[in-house]
Amino acid sequence: MSETSPVLQPTHDTKKSQGVGFVRTKAEEMDYCYTVPDKIFQLSLGKNAHFSGARYMGNFSMTLEEAQAAKCDYIGNMLGMKKGDTVIDLGCGWGGLLRHLTDHFGIKGTGVTLSKGQAKHGQETGLNVHHMDMRDVHPETFGTFDHATALGSFEHLCSYEEYVEGKQHEIYQKFFKQVSELIPVGARFYMQTMTFGKNIIPRETWNIDAPKDSDEYIMALMVKQFPLSWLPYMEQPAIDAAKPYFKLIDMSSGRADYVQTNKEWTKRYKKFSLLKYWYFLRLLPEYITNKEFRYMLAILRYAPNQECFKRELFDHFRYVFERVE
Repeated sequence: MSETSPVLQPTHDTKKSQGVGFVRTKAEEMDYCYTVPDKIFQLSLGKNAHFSGARYMGNFSMTLEEAQAAKCDYIGNMLGMKKGDTVIDLGCGWGGLLRHLTDHFGIKGTGVTLSKGQAKHGQETGLNVHHMDMRDVHPETFGTFDHATALGSFEHLCSYEEYVEGKQHEIYQKFFKQVSELIPVGARFYMQTMTFGKNIIPRETWNIDAPKDSDEYIMALMVKQFPLSWLPYMEQPAIDAAKPYFKLIDMSSGRADYVQTNKEWTKRYKKFSLLKYWYFLRLLPEYITNKEFRYMLAILRYAPNQECFKRELFDHFRYVFERVE
């Protein structure tokens, strides 16, 4: 069974580390995280933005764009993509991976995202993107594919409540079964996900009122960012859940790469743009009237993702799986 953290045993939630109260469903969470600040992300990172860790592999002289392209090329090559192949991207975001694979590998891509803003953007930029829950994609939905990918979506599958109920492994295994039914035996599936890291602190200590530079505050702010999501601990839970359906071909930690990726994103978020700051101003009424909403801008200010990876509260793993019988 999967490795578990000695400090992340299920506990009763504390009011100091609860998520935002107005997010009740997974669709609402994805819109809160990605649709509300949609224009700010686009103006900072560009059209068909990549919103997952890039692939520097120690070469931090690369630009963010070069490292994101290197990630996409690695995926295309490791999965053996060729012109005309079909690819399903589960949780496609703003379509960065699909755009690269379409333009550089000649694939026919299909993407799904639960964020209305991301789906709209993908469609407007000419990608075959559908607004739907990736858990609802089955062979009868779009047919089957030559390859499958999921970048940064696995981490949203399980909630804290489901973790407390002991359902995490079951949820992950159900997902791998679903993916296996979308591709043939011998085909490959690429996935990357954030995980809790070796320095994660006990859940009951996460506190939104803690000092702003503390681990306790950073972790509570992450709950505010993703109120209905709970991570696996390190790399093993995904491997264990995949075993009945996939064999592991390649795996690496992308933690250091994600630190660098977040640094580059933060530079772009803070770069001045009249149009971008106009969109910030449009959020002002919500900021004033909704205390919980203020955490969204605090996330941009304190970059909790970056701090979590630097402090090894989080880790990040990249997997290449091959479907077995």
